[in-house]
Amino acid sequence: MTPLVGMGIIPTTLIGMTSSLSSPRRLAALGAVGLLMAACSSDSDSGASGSSASSADTSPAASATELDAPQPRIALTYDGGVLVLDGTTLEVVGDSEMDGFLRVNPAGDGRHVMVTTEEGFQVLDAGVWTDGGTSYAADPELTDRVFEAEEAGHVVVHGDRTVLFADGTGDITSYATDDLLDAEGLPETRTWESEEAHHGVAIELEDGTLLSTLGTEDERTGVRVLDASGEEVARNEECPGVHGEGTVAGEVAVFGCEDGVLVYDGEFTKLTAPDAYGRTGNVFTTESSPVALGDYNSDPDAEGYVLSAVTLVDTAADRLQVVPLPEGVQYTFRDLARGPQDEAVLLGTDGNLHLLDEQTGAVLASYPVVAPWEGPEEWQDAHPALKVHDGIAYVTEPAANAVHAVDLATGAVLATGELDVTPNEIAVVTG
Repeated sequence: MTPLVGMGIIPTTLIGMTSSLSSPRRLAALGAVGLLMAACSSDSDSGASGSSASSADTSPAASATELDAPQPRIALTYDGGVLVLDGTTLEVVGDSEMDGFLRVNPAGDGRHVMVTTEEGFQVLDAGVWTDGGTSYAADPELTDRVFEAEEAGHVVVHGDRTVLFADGTGDITSYATDDLLDAEGLPETRTWESEEAHHGVAIELEDGTLLSTLGTEDERTGVRVLDASGEEVARNEECPGVHGEGTVAGEVAVFGCEDGVLVYDGEFTKLTAPDAYGRTGNVFTTESSPVALGDYNSDPDAEGYVLSAVTLVDTAADRLQVVPLPEGVQYTFRDLARGPQDEAVLLGTDGNLHLLDEQTGAVLASYPVVAPWEGPEEWQDAHPALKVHDGIAYVTEPAANAVHAVDLATGAVLATGELDVTPNEIAVVTG
């Protein structure tokens, strides 16, 4: 990611488009359909409101079924579209055919997924939601609602705001997360411009402060801070190759650098890696812990994408610790997550889920889940991926065209879904 320099906040009106219903394709599912469902838990001038398209999303659809508790669903990309799976049985309940390399991110409202396409961020309705204390499930729907963006990139949800970054222009778009549920079209947005286009990211804090990366098409250098009026109030350009972001307890932001991490808690602190080249490129955080989990690469000339160490960044102690993994255990950027007790969760190339203590990096438990695997030739290539929600790890196994749900407390595989396509990227909506 690279520098974002601003031109201030630009009021924007985004026009919504009518939505179309895709017909779901149901596939076989294996495993324990008796998995108990718990209540869901969370791992300037403004623009005018969007134009009318259809009835508000929170109105139960005619086909909606009332549920006893919120129900998660899983979005999986494949070469040719996006599947939606029931989070309990891992049965496929929806299939939307789409072209191109697709990425998926939760929109943060428990119902929608942002699908990155050539047009921008397209809204996929996963078909689960809670309204007035009652939870519902309906058929998934790939809507025609698109936040237009040139080279759509990162989606960041923090507090009650969702922020979208367009790499091709450096434009940043922010909206109130829950407004996507109510909007007839697209919600009101706030927008900022970067100094130059780059592969970047931005976080909006609860007081309206915006943290955004600095950079150009050729290099990325740091992070700047804009106040709620859009004025720049601080910047730090000591974060080469800035990439990856997260917010820990106390709303402290952490950004990855090629020589450590950059921390912002009202002022910047640089925590330096022990190696001259020590890149953290992805950051995994919880709002209950001051510790950020990051990936780590100390060899700029390494071939492939597998890594053999992680970083634990204690923002309360201003400490960056590099933790080597056990012999034979490697992973990629898709294989890190955080558990319900703030533990680090890692899916290794040995096929095991490893739980690590967030303070020491000690291995707390290891559970066999998938067959041993090798890293991809290109990062976009399908390889095992991991997401965690409410104590359940969802693990893809592309070599077997399968996805598994694993209880992190016991290691038990609660369900396995067999697919007729090869899963690639994964996102979880909470319902």
